[in-house]
Amino acid sequence: MTATWRDTAVTQLLGVRLPIIAAPMAGGPSTPALVAAVSEAGGLGVLGCGYDSPDRIRAAIAEVRRLTDKPFGVNLFVPTPVEIDDTAVAAALAALEPFAAAYDLDIALTPPFAEDFDAQLEVILDERVDMFSFTFGVPSYNALAALRGAGIAVCGTATSLAEAVALQQTGGVDAVCLQGTEAGGHRGGFIGAPEDSLVGIETLVSEVRSAVDLPLIAAGGIMDGRGIAAALVGGADAAQLGTAFLRCPEAGTSAPYRAALETARDTDTVITKAFSGRAARGVRNALSEALADVPVPPYPVMNALTRELRRRAAAAGDSSVLSLWAGHGVAAGRALPALKLVITLASETDVAFTRTHGEGR
Repeated sequence: MTATWRDTAVTQLLGVRLPIIAAPMAGGPSTPALVAAVSEAGGLGVLGCGYDSPDRIRAAIAEVRRLTDKPFGVNLFVPTPVEIDDTAVAAALAALEPFAAAYDLDIALTPPFAEDFDAQLEVILDERVDMFSFTFGVPSYNALAALRGAGIAVCGTATSLAEAVALQQTGGVDAVCLQGTEAGGHRGGFIGAPEDSLVGIETLVSEVRSAVDLPLIAAGGIMDGRGIAAALVGGADAAQLGTAFLRCPEAGTSAPYRAALETARDTDTVITKAFSGRAARGVRNALSEALADVPVPPYPVMNALTRELRRRAAAAGDSSVLSLWAGHGVAAGRALPALKLVITLASETDVAFTRTHGEGR
């Protein structure tokens, strides 16, 4: 059977066989091994490099290329101006103190709080990766023009119709990744408050498809072939999965993080700013509960405050203070090798389309 669902505007844009994308998961999970395995299987693996230095980004790209000659992508965080609120910092430090004391840790706020975005972007341009995606904002017009001039496919992240329209209006974006409220990890929005753009992925795709002409990638709660088929039928040109890949052996998911995912239920996830200062969905734990009502400073300040605490907790096997990013559907996660998971997802999508449409889309 020829599964026409495999041939979409996104597969044509990126030169891949399957409209299945492994979401960029910064901070460890998106290893070169995971990215390469997904790309080898016919999907698109994406390195999550928002926290990485230019040298680490270049090394990760080189390692992916050593492992595969297939297309892959790199994702970065677009910075936004931040003013340090001493009151918010003090409130956060007070709330973190009991957790820090358990590790005999004296938390100090020392800049820089994040990597230099322009320096990171220079690596992307130098290396001419196949696809560049961004979140938290929109790069400058000149940056977008340089990326496309280098032959790099550019994908922006939107959590609302307004953001998707804004991305199209830049004239420098080739595709839009739509992030539904179900998605794990950081909310990628850049217009308005995060709580104002908590739209389910099915509704979001439908709204944006009517107003935006660019290829659309659906992200949020997609864990199997039925979810991929539903996204494509609903108007998306590809599905992006993150939580589904967290338990793959190639993922850099820490041992306590994996253990938490194995027992998590869909109702266990919550959107919190406790770990980084930016709204993100993950499995609730002691730290997210303790800081639920604390007015923490924004990203990247709060991220810097909790960084060492999270590092020590991971080393100690303590998931109570880790950022356990995961989306709706976490309970359906599978501990399969990434290549096998992609093959399984494609087979499941074939079955879903056959049952619904006879010979596929």
